[in-house]
Amino acid sequence: MPKFAANLTMLFNEVGFLDRFEAAAKAGFKGVEYLFPYDFPADELAAKLKAYGLTQVLHNLPAGDWAGGERGIAVFPDRVEEFKAGVDKAIAYANTLGCKQVNCLVGIPKGIDAATAHKTVVANLKYAAPKLKAAGIKLLIEAINTRDIPGFFLTSTKQALAIIEEVGSDNVFVQYDIYHMQIMEGDLARTIEANLAKIAHIQLADNPGRNEPGTGEINYPFLYDFIDRIGYQGWIGAEYKPKTDTVAGLGWLPK
Repeated sequence: MPKFAANLTMLFNEVGFLDRFEAAAKAGFKGVEYLFPYDFPADELAAKLKAYGLTQVLHNLPAGDWAGGERGIAVFPDRVEEFKAGVDKAIAYANTLGCKQVNCLVGIPKGIDAATAHKTVVANLKYAAPKLKAAGIKLLIEAINTRDIPGFFLTSTKQALAIIEEVGSDNVFVQYDIYHMQIMEGDLARTIEANLAKIAHIQLADNPGRNEPGTGEINYPFLYDFIDRIGYQGWIGAEYKPKTDTVAGLGWLPK
């Protein structure tokens, strides 16, 4: 059975963020992920992980003004230095948290043509990949659906793989979000199997609604067995919006 990590940005919102580590552990999770750690001292987060026996599975590179609607800065040619500083910051946090992979949300290229955005993303990833590799950290990129985030630059597995090939590093991988890719391309099982060697992390939610597995059209019991059968060794992040109470909605979680 795959290993499931609780996304603390979206789950256990019934309590404050720092209390979500305990809540996740009590619910049976062994790993956690969340969008960003940067609002808290790294040592404080590391103490929570240790106290509740949790593995920090993933967090993102700094992604600009999130509250203001930004969803990454890797597409912006005038913010390369900010991106590079974010890589250093992410490495410092990941090292303290024992986190072995970070995700790069590439962004929404407002006012930037597609060719410039692509060139900038590739250059930024070429910079980040070896720095992260030297620290023992995998660099991930994630395709996101344009219904939830209109204008997001990276929208398909094919595009992600093409960018990875152009970067030419053995330290750039796909973060495959089942929910996003069900919306954008479907053919989930075949896509995961065909690209298993480049998929370092998987995330889930059901569609429509982005709620718990079992609330929508995706056949999750089949996918769990399939992902096991093809030999996926990574984590699956539970990145969904609970329909009601988080704990009440955990009936999907295999025991």
